[in-house]
Amino acid sequence: MFQLSHLRSFVAVATELHFGRAAALLNMTQPPLTRHIQLLEHEVGVQLLDRSGGAVRLTPAGAIFLREAEDILRRSQAAKLAARRAMRADAGSVSMGFIPAASFALLPQLLGAIRSSLPEVHVSLREMQTDAQLEAIAADRIELGLVRPFAPRSFVESAPLLREPFVLAAPAGHPLLQAERLPLSALEGQPFIEFCRSESRYLYEIVAGRLRAEGVAPDTVQTLSHTHSILSLVDAGMGVALVPQSAWRLGYAGVRFRPIDDQVGLDVELHLVWRRGNPHRVAATVRQVMEQAFDTT
Repeated sequence: MFQLSHLRSFVAVATELHFGRAAALLNMTQPPLTRHIQLLEHEVGVQLLDRSGGAVRLTPAGAIFLREAEDILRRSQAAKLAARRAMRADAGSVSMGFIPAASFALLPQLLGAIRSSLPEVHVSLREMQTDAQLEAIAADRIELGLVRPFAPRSFVESAPLLREPFVLAAPAGHPLLQAERLPLSALEGQPFIEFCRSESRYLYEIVAGRLRAEGVAPDTVQTLSHTHSILSLVDAGMGVALVPQSAWRLGYAGVRFRPIDDQVGLDVELHLVWRRGNPHRVAATVRQVMEQAFDTT
């Protein structure tokens, strides 16, 4: 098998088309350079350089081999750099899952903090629901996740990153918007767009549980799984909804928001999750930056 030093010698000669200049470029004398080319041609089994007539030219085989040799040298350098980065905690890559709602406000802030503190870290993002992220962490397909609270799992650890209140979302011009703040009782009998119990159980239970506790019964006209879908119906004038506060960032032109009085028990959380005992050094450093950005430590 030919050596990388032989490939470097060949690329230098093939680029300069002159043994003397190539030897100077490689900081070596011409005899060992010539020997490298001879050994390489013997190993490959074909003539790569035509030295007849006092000039150096690539043979057809040499022209093809040059492209491959340059690619091998590039990949060997990349492999060396990747191996060195693997020994560092502040450079490399990390894969992170996130639920769609994290992209409203939390994810942009986290990515900004990571770019600022760890400029040599690349974050590979995957949009996934909470259960899918937990499965991916168990299978080592992702290192970190942004999820809703979940039942304890033995293989993961988590930390809360964000807690935000629910707010009223109503179509522009709706009578409820005349007040700056609203009691939950204002939703009595109102056409209401609700989170789906089976597919958005966490959000459904918070809203439905609080409404039951207050004895408030809005008129549910639609149940949907995602905040952006709910807001699209609010924008169409089909009803009002209770959504996480960060949903205002979605920018629906025909939707207005109002805070709810007495927010106790009517807020929602996003958690950072990772595999217990994960030795991934870069993921651990990224996790520290994320926790510090939101003062969770």
